[in-house]
Amino acid sequence: MYDQLQSIEDRYEELGELLSDPEVISDTKKFMELSKEEANTRETVEVYRRYKEVVDGIAETEEMLGEKLDSEMQEMAKEELSDLKKEKEQIEEKIKVLLIPKDPNDDKNIIMEIRGAAGGDEAALFAGDLFEMYQSYASSQGWKFEVMEANITGIGGYKEVIVMITGENVFSKLKYESGAHRVQRVPSTESQGRVHTSTATVVVLPEAEEVELDLDEKDIRVDIYHASGAGGQHVNKTASAVRLTHLPTGIVVAMQDQRSQLQNREKAMKILRARVFDQLEQEARSEYDSSRKSAVGTGDRSERIRTYNFPQNRVTDHRIGLTVQKLDRILSGEMDEIVDALIIYDQTAKLEEMQNENKM
Repeated sequence: MYDQLQSIEDRYEELGELLSDPEVISDTKKFMELSKEEANTRETVEVYRRYKEVVDGIAETEEMLGEKLDSEMQEMAKEELSDLKKEKEQIEEKIKVLLIPKDPNDDKNIIMEIRGAAGGDEAALFAGDLFEMYQSYASSQGWKFEVMEANITGIGGYKEVIVMITGENVFSKLKYESGAHRVQRVPSTESQGRVHTSTATVVVLPEAEEVELDLDEKDIRVDIYHASGAGGQHVNKTASAVRLTHLPTGIVVAMQDQRSQLQNREKAMKILRARVFDQLEQEARSEYDSSRKSAVGTGDRSERIRTYNFPQNRVTDHRIGLTVQKLDRILSGEMDEIVDALIIYDQTAKLEEMQNENKM
């Protein structure tokens, strides 16, 4: 483990030199790649350097205790040694987590797609509840939350809404939200007071930068048409709506929320790039053995991941067996307890897997 840490520190120092090289600075793609690598290893290097300081401190203090000291100095040295040993144990646990292979998308912004699924109007209303939950959570994290496309039902729910969330560590915290979310409650339209079950689906896509995924223009068919509202009413006299079709994958993105054709095209390209990038990643991930997939199943979009039970004010995440009686607070955006539990569960499972591999 410590050989690995030393090689990471050596690489970190090398990256510092490379990032000051004029040739690297002039190559935008290379500079971004190396800057990202440096940022991803910085915390590990800082923790490792502190670890070496603590180990040296323990050795010096033990050597001091072997000398003749007065009782007061002896007591102080023993206390310092105890503190250093405790810190050494804490750092060792932190290092184990830091050495878990990182998801390369963790520091990315995301495009989130929320859709009403089974349950008609009630499913669309629940999709709206999820939209507001993520919007409030994003606000609490200091992230920017931008609606890119929305298909609103007559009673105020969402058949579909696509948002872009930008900020620090967005994907790392929200990547586990992909899947089917189930709600159990009495719909406002229910006259008999019976509890109904409906679902909405959430898809979280890491934003793909142009330097990461260069889509060839000849692979994209562009259709321009008039934007229309409910019932086919024209809401724009100019042809501003844009439909992009990525011919190699068959992925289609249509955008008409903006008045300008250019704005619609830019937003559609962001979504298209994210969907193509995600599909390529999904295909690559499927090549791995199933035991290497995330312990909380970020791959299967049809998986039922969570139930929101209104009568019992209960939220249950089925992947990790977590139940909290705080549905009202979670829907208001207080998601930290669930998000943190999912991250810890996934890290623990990956750490156990690493330890088992090292034993083999």
